[in-house]
Amino acid sequence: MPQYSPDAGEDTIAAIATGIGGSISIIRVSGSDCLAVASQIWQSTSHLSARRRTLTLGKIVTADGAVVDTCMAVYLESPHTYTGEDIVEFHCHGGSLICHAVLSLLMKAGARLAEPGEFTKRAFINGKMDLTQAEAVLDVIQARSRMALHAANRQLEGSLRQRIETVYNTIAEVLSEIEVRMDFCDEELDWRDTDALAALQHDAIRDISGLLRSREEGEVLRNGVRVVIAGVPNAGKSSLMNRMLGRDRAIVTNIPGTTRDTLEESAQIRGIPIHLIDTAGLRDTDNKVEQEGVLRSRASIAGGEIILWVVDASQSFQKQVASARIEKNANVIVVANKMDLVDAFTSASEVTAPLVQMSILHDQSLDPLYDTIEHSVRRRTHAGAPDIAINSRHYALLEDAQNHVSASIDRLKNDAFELVAVDLRAALDTLGRITGKTVQPDILDNIFHKFCIGK
Repeated sequence: MPQYSPDAGEDTIAAIATGIGGSISIIRVSGSDCLAVASQIWQSTSHLSARRRTLTLGKIVTADGAVVDTCMAVYLESPHTYTGEDIVEFHCHGGSLICHAVLSLLMKAGARLAEPGEFTKRAFINGKMDLTQAEAVLDVIQARSRMALHAANRQLEGSLRQRIETVYNTIAEVLSEIEVRMDFCDEELDWRDTDALAALQHDAIRDISGLLRSREEGEVLRNGVRVVIAGVPNAGKSSLMNRMLGRDRAIVTNIPGTTRDTLEESAQIRGIPIHLIDTAGLRDTDNKVEQEGVLRSRASIAGGEIILWVVDASQSFQKQVASARIEKNANVIVVANKMDLVDAFTSASEVTAPLVQMSILHDQSLDPLYDTIEHSVRRRTHAGAPDIAINSRHYALLEDAQNHVSASIDRLKNDAFELVAVDLRAALDTLGRITGKTVQPDILDNIFHKFCIGK
C-alpha cells in the first residue's frame, strides 16, 4: 500500500486523468505551485493566469523549445476546484506517447506523480467532500448498471452523509444533556425526562437500522448477483445464456456434454448487474473431463445467489431434478424450456419454485424470465432504485455505533450517566469515521489506494 508523505498536501502533483487511447487526454496538475510548474512547459499568446477558467490554445514545449503537442490548457483557481487547490489541466491529443511526454516534463518542472486517488483525497482533506462522497467517486467510476450509477450519484450528492449526520446530531443532543447533568449534578435544574432521552436514543437506533438494511442493496449494486444456469445436458442452458447475452458466447449442439467448463459473463437485467454463469450438464459419466465439469458445476450452484434450473418440458421432470442436489433454501427459478414441442408442461404442479415456461429458441421476448429474476432480487434486497446503499466499511461501523447506543439505553435506566456518556461518545466517534470526522490516516490510505492514479 502506498504511503502518503506528511507534506503530501503541500506538493504539486500531476497525473493523467483520463484513459489513454481516446481522442483527447487530460493531464491534471494540482497544488499551490501548479501554475509555476505548468508555465515552464507552456507557450501561448497569453499567460494561463490571465484567462482563468477559460480554455486557451497553446503548445507544450521542452526546455530547448521543441514542440511536444499543440493543445488546450486551463487554469482553475482555488478554492473553487475539485481538490480545493489551484489546478491546471492540459487537454492534449490522445495517445500514450504524448501523455507520458507531457507528464515527464511536468516531473522535471517540479511536480511529482500523484498517488492513487490523491486528487480525491485532497478534495476530502480540503473539505470539498466528506469520506462517503469520496468513496462514491469510486462507485461512480466502477458502476456497472443504471441502478448502481444512480445510487453512487446520490451518495456523491451527500445522501448518506445527511442520514449519518441526522443520527449523529440525535446522539449528540442526548450526550450534551448527560454531560450537563454530570457537570451540575447538585443543581436543581429543569432536566429533560430520562424517558425523553431514551426515546431519542431509540430514534437513533431506528435510523441506524434503516441504514444497515441497505447493505444487501449495496452488495448487489457493487458486486452484482451470481446467476447460475444449471440442469441436465441438452436442456437448453447454453442457448439461454446466449439469448440473455444477445450473442453466441456458448457453443450449442445437440450432443450431450458439449459444455465441459463453466462460462462466466457480465450482463444487466432491468438495471441489475449480474454475473451469468453457464455450467456443464449434470449427469453420471465416465469421461474424466466431463466429470471435472460436473464438479465445477456443483461448486457454481453452491455459490450461486439465483439458480436458473433449466428443464426440457418434453422429458420427465422428476428425472431431470433428481441430479439437482440443491440446498433447500437456495433461490431457484425453474425454466421449463422447449414448450414449442409440447401442448402443455404437464409437470407444472410438481414445481414448488417460481416457474417460467418458454421456448428459448422461438420466444421473441425473455420478459417473463426477467420479471421473475427481478422479483427475486427485489424480494431479497428490497431494492428499487436505492438512494442509500452502504458498503461493508459503513456496515461494520454502523453496527458498532448501534451497539454503543443500545448499551447506553440500559445504563440510562440505572442513572449511570458516566457510563452513558462513554457509550455515546464512542458512538459519535464511530459515526465520525464513516464521514471522515474522526477517521485515521491508515483508513484513508486503504480507501484511496483502491482508486486509479489520476482520480
